[in-house]
Amino acid sequence: MHKTRLALLIMLAGTLAACGESSTLQVSDGTGPSPKLPEPNKTLIPTVNIAPAIGWPDGVKPTAAAGTQVAAFAEGLDHPRWLYVLPNGDVLVAETNAPPKPDDSSGIRGWVMEKVMGRAGAGVPSPNRITLLRDADHDGVAETRTVFLENLNSPFGMTLVGNDLYVADSDKLLRFPYQPGETAIKAAGATVVDLPGGSINHHWTKNVVASKDGSKLYVSVGSNSNVGENGLEAEQGRAAIWEVDRGTGQHRIFASGLRNPNGMAWEPQSGKLWTAVNERDEIGSDLVPDYITSVKDGAFYGWPFSYYGQHVDVRVTPQNPDLVAKAIAPDYAVGPHTASLGLTFAEGSKLPAQFSNGAFIGQHGSWNRKPHSGYKVIFVPFEGGQPKGQPMDVLTGFLNKDEKAMGRPVGVVIDQQGDLLVADDVGNKVWRVSAVK
Repeated sequence: MHKTRLALLIMLAGTLAACGESSTLQVSDGTGPSPKLPEPNKTLIPTVNIAPAIGWPDGVKPTAAAGTQVAAFAEGLDHPRWLYVLPNGDVLVAETNAPPKPDDSSGIRGWVMEKVMGRAGAGVPSPNRITLLRDADHDGVAETRTVFLENLNSPFGMTLVGNDLYVADSDKLLRFPYQPGETAIKAAGATVVDLPGGSINHHWTKNVVASKDGSKLYVSVGSNSNVGENGLEAEQGRAAIWEVDRGTGQHRIFASGLRNPNGMAWEPQSGKLWTAVNERDEIGSDLVPDYITSVKDGAFYGWPFSYYGQHVDVRVTPQNPDLVAKAIAPDYAVGPHTASLGLTFAEGSKLPAQFSNGAFIGQHGSWNRKPHSGYKVIFVPFEGGQPKGQPMDVLTGFLNKDEKAMGRPVGVVIDQQGDLLVADDVGNKVWRVSAVK
């Protein structure tokens, strides 16, 4: 079928689907330790409700929570997605996007999704670099910017252990030598372990954090599909968090059934690993809530066979009732289709007291929900190492009055000054949220 004709049919079908399927619940209903989970609402054509990416007009910025203020820490970046703060206060930002993955866009569905992601701002080529930002005078604006690492392959997560800097590319975990204060690394990276990649590589982002003693690395690997439609053989080693021995590169699956884990961080009171996970699409605007959860060694969280514990997804073939019986529910929902990616705890934060104990979450924003969800940074209060109460908005206003995306928040991190930095990959900025003095 000619692509122009096909595009018109898809646009018409998408319009009808969007008119016929929309949320019947509030985002808040799909939030918290016991979210509402209505019956699946699978339509012939999935709901496509894109917030077209337009960037920030001059002089416009997000809206910060009461008691805080927001300003640009760095501007004019190229698709900044993830952040890491070095011990000397320098900030690393991964300027990155999806690698070539021709088999992920094959067929009608793949072609449609490629166009959807392009309109949402995710269709630009990957810069494939990590940039170093330095605010030497501590005025809240990075006055020094250097190319720290280049010629990578869609880099994402970063972590430093001693003088070893680890970078999670889209298909391998790399190690680079680092000397404190240097603004560029020219040495070639050594491969610690190969990661699932290939010509599909549907959820391509890989994150990495180190254990407190530095002996282990934890690497997040997203699924190769929405719900296994590319065949379960394509999911080997995916939808999981790996534990990698830093010395030998030997690895094992630490936890599985996590459709697309991105942010990972250590909860400061309990010492447990937590992750932010994107759940599945295309069964209605109210399903399935994304979530944050503590990660239990050996646990299975359901994907693709079930969600939120043992709610079976009938789309998956073959079914696996024995594995579903082992599935555990996550700790805390953060709303359906919010695309919750960034996760960092408030340890070291100098924001107002209501943001002193809990987790900041960067919500990249929905495409499969009407009305939109996400497109903001939220804070989930914690007490005794567990979420307690409803989320609070930290940074909003990423959509304009016409529901177009001026920006989309992704990675979040606390800097050395105790401020919150937010990577905005559509606005091409890093925002700094600080307390009003």
